[in-house]
Amino acid sequence: MKNKKYLFPIITFFLSFGCALFVAIKVFPNNPFTGNKEEKTIASKFKDGDLIFQTSESQQCEAVRIATNSKFSHCGIIYDINGKWFVFEAVQPVKLTPLEDWIKHGKDSKYVVKRLKDDSILKPEVLQKMKDYSQQFDGKEYDAYFEWTDNRIYCSELIWKIYKNAAGIELSKLKELKDFNLKDSRVQKILKERYGNDIPLEEKVVAPSDLADSNILKTIIDTY
Repeated sequence: MKNKKYLFPIITFFLSFGCALFVAIKVFPNNPFTGNKEEKTIASKFKDGDLIFQTSESQQCEAVRIATNSKFSHCGIIYDINGKWFVFEAVQPVKLTPLEDWIKHGKDSKYVVKRLKDDSILKPEVLQKMKDYSQQFDGKEYDAYFEWTDNRIYCSELIWKIYKNAAGIELSKLKELKDFNLKDSRVQKILKERYGNDIPLEEKVVAPSDLADSNILKTIIDTY
């Protein structure tokens, strides 16, 4: 009788533990016991305000890579929105894209993440100011003419302006269109399509490569 007295509590304990474990697996699939360890390690490396770069595959992106002598042709800024990672990017239209989807859009899903060497500057209030400033560009058209205005905007221009105007940080010096390698026939073809014979050689420009090569940034992740 004494054994039976303790049998019920023991059975109840194991049933309760089993139910709790089942719920934990279903509700929290990425907990340390059941999640993909590699994915959690990578995810934990991201921080609000990080910059992310990739190689896009289109004629224009190929021309950008050639003109800038870089593998990068697209970039965005990583934001933590309600506990989920997004990339704010200038495509058509400018929008927030889930980070995992953004990575898949690049060639071979490869990417590089960079961060300020002194990221203590990006205090919560500064990051919030950056996000607030970003909202004015949400939904705007992509700028295929690379004009230095806010009417339309391209990827590296978007990042540069967010950091400069909301955080007071100049990621790189601006260049002029004529500073890039414009002699290649593939680049000439795109320029002809965009501008005809009136190429704005003195237009202010910032390329993904200019940001990637910034001496105030450090590389956090490189999957190339």
